[in-house]
Amino acid sequence: MAISHLLGDSETETPLLPETVDGVVDFKGRPVQRSTSGGWKAAAFIITVEVAERFAYYGINSNLINYLTGPLGQSTVTAAENVNIWSGTASLLPLLASEGQLILFFFSLYLVAFAQGGHKPCVQAFGADQFDTNDPREREARSSFFNWWYFTFSAGLLVTISILNYVQDNMGWVLGFGFPCISMIIALVIFSLGTWTYRFSISREERNPFWRIGRVFIVSLKNWRTSPSAIASQEEDCGTLPSQQFSFLNKALIASDGSKEEGKVCCSVAEVEEAKTVLRLVPIWATSLIYAVVFAQSSTFFTKQGVTLDRKILPGFYVPPASLQSFISLSIVVFIPIYDRIIVPTARTFTGKPSGITMLQRIGTGMFLSAISMVIAAFVEMKRLKMARDHGLIDMPDVTIPMSIWWLIPQYVLFGVADVFTMVGLQEFFYDQVPDELRSVGLALYLSIFGVGSFLSSFLISAIEKGTGKDGHDSWFASNLNRAHLDYFYALLAALSAVELSAFWFFSKSYVYKRRTST
Repeated sequence: MAISHLLGDSETETPLLPETVDGVVDFKGRPVQRSTSGGWKAAAFIITVEVAERFAYYGINSNLINYLTGPLGQSTVTAAENVNIWSGTASLLPLLASEGQLILFFFSLYLVAFAQGGHKPCVQAFGADQFDTNDPREREARSSFFNWWYFTFSAGLLVTISILNYVQDNMGWVLGFGFPCISMIIALVIFSLGTWTYRFSISREERNPFWRIGRVFIVSLKNWRTSPSAIASQEEDCGTLPSQQFSFLNKALIASDGSKEEGKVCCSVAEVEEAKTVLRLVPIWATSLIYAVVFAQSSTFFTKQGVTLDRKILPGFYVPPASLQSFISLSIVVFIPIYDRIIVPTARTFTGKPSGITMLQRIGTGMFLSAISMVIAAFVEMKRLKMARDHGLIDMPDVTIPMSIWWLIPQYVLFGVADVFTMVGLQEFFYDQVPDELRSVGLALYLSIFGVGSFLSSFLISAIEKGTGKDGHDSWFASNLNRAHLDYFYALLAALSAVELSAFWFFSKSYVYKRRTST
């Protein structure tokens, strides 16, 4: 009995070994403990960097069109094209001058774009990597991470647009562009302080993922004449049958010479399925481009509309037009907690999914709301033009139209709610659905949607400008907005959004989500 008592004490006094996380190490290459690394404690440092980086980026982007049409003297259409090209370059770089002052300005501008190219996809993937998907609690937290990432980013953006645009318009561009630089220096220090809490993933594959995926396409192309019976025979020999979607890639299971002898070079089922997961992303990527074109308008033509309206709030105090973009951020900041804490748990009880609804359902909902926002924008612009005609202001573009700037708020708010669905959904989708080693590339693909979308917006504006401005007629984008027809442009974007949503729905129905594997 005494011995039993002693054994019991020994068992209770034996300290439990700290739980380590498989597949990750700390910055010195050592195993990491779950209790002292990763999760929200590490993600908080990474999110702080993103807030500062977005403060710097949108401190320039949100009011850039007014700088180009003001101090640099560009026309509205040229300024809008330049904003779109710059934004497009900034979003595409992750995936991949005349006067001295102008050269220096655009060099600095594109240096910001270059910096975003290296920072943007990696920092978000690194933040999401801090959550272990093999742990139920951390897996659920990772789904929320994308919501709260966008929440904090939007909160920082709200401050940027509300305060920094006022500084730029009333205190000067030097201070307005200088504050973002200071914020990035502070963020770099904070990011460094979190070094001891970060988790770094260990690669489990010896071969480069680009090489593996590329090899599948090359081998299947070499075997394009292989008979279906030979492929079926090889599929049976593999044990684990590959999926039949994109079945032409199953030809990569057979060696280039048609041999099935052991040691012959051919692709595994896992490699074929990996290539298929990447190929499945293409139609989703393509059918998201019009959303990106619509997204580009909030910092260009929406802002120029605001310049023409009554912006007075108090005697002597006028709202900077670019500051209305803060309503996008405000609606995001208000709606994300509602979505994450009310809508997702409620939907989860019905669907059993950790995220409540599927990623593609979330993206499609935002696309629908984006189309509605364009319809509203078209009607508001029609009213603005009518007010200009009724008050004889057609040829007086510098005179304020007696219509409150608050008429623009509904389209901004709907933009924000749409972002909560589509932007966050796209981030999680392109992070989650690529091979694990390509997660930063997946987020670069997500960013490239908005890069290509900005270029498409610029191309569309240029084509419409040439097509509608012939023979001395005012184009849809005339510098005198009272003679322009932004209402037609918004209606066109609403129609294109409807077509896009239909195509997206079609491809979403047949989409097969990536198979889960445990580490």
